[in-house]
Amino acid sequence: MKTGWLPDDGANRWIEPLLALAVLLTGGYAIALLLVRGGLPQPFFYQSFDVWMDWFNTAFWAHNPGAYDAWATLYPPISFVYLKPLTWGPCYVANEGWYSRDCDLWGRFTMHGWFVLNIFLTGLTFLKIDRRTALFRSFVVCAGMPMLDALERGNLLMACYTCYLLGHGPLLKSARLRMLFVGMSINFKIYLVGTLFAYAVRRRWRWFEGATLSVIAVYVATWAMVGAGTPKEIITNLVAWAGATSQPSSFLDLWYATTYVPVVSLLTSQSFPILELGGSDLVELGAMLLPLLTHSVQGLIVLAFVAAWLRPEVVPTYRLVNLAGCIAMITSEAGGYVQALITLLTFFEPWRGGRGIRIAIVTAYIVSLSGDIYLGRLFTVLQGGFLNSGPVFYTYHMAIGPFLRPALILLIAASLSCTTMRAVWRDIRTQGWKDRWRFRRDLPLLTGGAPNTETA
Repeated sequence: MKTGWLPDDGANRWIEPLLALAVLLTGGYAIALLLVRGGLPQPFFYQSFDVWMDWFNTAFWAHNPGAYDAWATLYPPISFVYLKPLTWGPCYVANEGWYSRDCDLWGRFTMHGWFVLNIFLTGLTFLKIDRRTALFRSFVVCAGMPMLDALERGNLLMACYTCYLLGHGPLLKSARLRMLFVGMSINFKIYLVGTLFAYAVRRRWRWFEGATLSVIAVYVATWAMVGAGTPKEIITNLVAWAGATSQPSSFLDLWYATTYVPVVSLLTSQSFPILELGGSDLVELGAMLLPLLTHSVQGLIVLAFVAAWLRPEVVPTYRLVNLAGCIAMITSEAGGYVQALITLLTFFEPWRGGRGIRIAIVTAYIVSLSGDIYLGRLFTVLQGGFLNSGPVFYTYHMAIGPFLRPALILLIAASLSCTTMRAVWRDIRTQGWKDRWRFRRDLPLLTGGAPNTETA
């Protein structure tokens, strides 16, 4: 066993359990605040009466026409096909989300039942990958801050997660089923479309073609079921949404930021004078360095894909899928819950995979901690609660999370990219360039120590 920083396999007997315990304690603290004060702490959603409303607001348009013209949604049709049988139609006769939430007990049950299903599937997945770390990693993915945030919002990330796990994980043996779930995951969250190219880089052309056709087939089928959601409608709404959100509105844009996009926008605006207390020089420096940091990591990911193209057999597919998701999630702000997809595939990596892998794994644990570190109190408001059925005094803080959390996501992406390039360089140095087009499926690094899921 190595004795240096982030030591090798033997020391992992206590590193991951301690990190999982930290996630448990911070999650328990959040639940305790909910029971005592009636609201979850920052960075859970800042309106304590708005619990689960991503689920119930979307469900209204699953039972009524107008999602793409009246609501101007960006959701592909699969979201409405999915929610319609999981919610009770008579509760959605009027567009009043809070009434629908109180009325629709079936929708509450199915939403939490889906969350439990994800726990079960995640546990099975990690038991199949590595029994020694299965308990800790499956707990952190399912009870860490990103997934708890998805549950608190009732976000359809929970459905996307199921498809993502079944499509890219080792549970299903059928290639067609896995392609189908990959296509469904991309229809739920369109920014995952880049994950298709992970298969092209590994020259798994049948997989790439099959998954691409699956994306198209799922979209066309659900479009036919809903009768709305044409490409033109979605693109029109996307352009309108991008224009409306191009300028920051308040510090709430930083609430659960996972990229530096809102930070840079607010640094260069006049709507967030608190940041300017550090002086114009500091603001200008941040506005210049933060995009440079993001672009640097994006460049590392691109280089990792180029390296993987040269030696596809030494890079596991799940890592390329993860990196493809990372480049989308660090480019545009998609919500804190999307980090659940990053932590999931990061935990597919074996601890013994190298120092870069260990850095990524530890960082994934840190990202999963619930709560934040406050820098200063801003103000307190009185809100109506939901989970406690009463008023809630909610204090808004300036916190370190919006500045640290994007850096942690960038660190995961950079660590995995550097590990990939190092593995390729070592293979080239050992084997030479003459074998650069070979593709051996028997190498241990094919799945990084996990069960071989590449045979589909």
